Amino acid sequence: MDNQTETKRHFSFGDFYSKLGPLVALIVLIVLVSILNFSFLDPLNLLNLLRQVSINALIAFGMEFVILTGGIDLSVGSILALSGAFTAQLVLMGVPSFIAFLIGMVTGGIFGALNGVLIAYGKAAPFIATLATQTIFRGATYVFTKGNPITGAKMSNNFGFQFFGQGYLFGIPFPVYIMVLFYILAFILLHRTTFGRKTYALGGNPRAAFVAGVKNNKMIIWIYTLAGFLSAVAGMILTSRLASAQPDAGVAYEMDAIAAVVLGGTSLAGGKGKMFGTLIGALIIGVLNNGMNLLGISSFYQQIVKGIVILVAVLLDRKQAKA
Repeated sequence: MDNQTETKRHFSFGDFYSKLGPLVALIVLIVLVSILNFSFLDPLNLLNLLRQVSINALIAFGMEFVILTGGIDLSVGSILALSGAFTAQLVLMGVPSFIAFLIGMVTGGIFGALNGVLIAYGKAAPFIATLATQTIFRGATYVFTKGNPITGAKMSNNFGFQFFGQGYLFGIPFPVYIMVLFYILAFILLHRTTFGRKTYALGGNPRAAFVAGVKNNKMIIWIYTLAGFLSAVAGMILTSRLASAQPDAGVAYEMDAIAAVVLGGTSLAGGKGKMFGTLIGALIIGVLNNGMNLLGISSFYQQIVKGIVILVAVLLDRKQAKA
């Protein structure tokens, strides 16, 4: 009887952690930062926080699908930079901003598909394949931009281009609407479609998924294509916000995206995680960054703090996996 009670309690704790742990952590963090610096709750700061979070959240939504398969994508920051550079150049050439954004996003999806092909048909480990393409795409960005920012009057004076990353709609930054839209689409895709069920199956047991009729290789390609596409969307926002394409844009963004996914309760082993948790994880990273900036903490120490937070999340994930 005691063993049954203990097992039930253990299961309840694990269930609570996986469902509400990230949300509780976010609330505690918000309360703590608010106590340490009252300006955190200023409406202007909160809106700025959400605009900053939108970029990492978009990358993290794509990373969620990748990690659910047991994979990883280290190239998302480089895809962001290269797609942004292409888009900026198109705008300077006189291409309408909407068309330029669309081409940039499709380009990001193509780069992501390349990752998928290397992993699915080249049988390269996701870490190695995307580490290589991270370097290739970053190098291509420097070559394309000649190491200099791409900027000009056609970008700074283009209303559509500027509005995408800097505009407000009903007092809320437009990037927040973009983030919410893609969260809803990603949530539906993961939790309400066959594609999502196949993603979980692929991460839980690839061999069983294949036997059940899942075309593993095609799924992998589509998932990495999605990650590349969403990274490019984030790149459009960043390029618009800066009114220029920086060759070093997106450096280390993959770490914040991975951290958001892990903090949201997704298992690095694959097959377990929720899109809502990833959104909460992105908010945790955003609040952490914003709070440390408000407190005047050096960027060097910020890296240490974020590393510790990620490590704690990974250790909790491993402990829960063994339980």
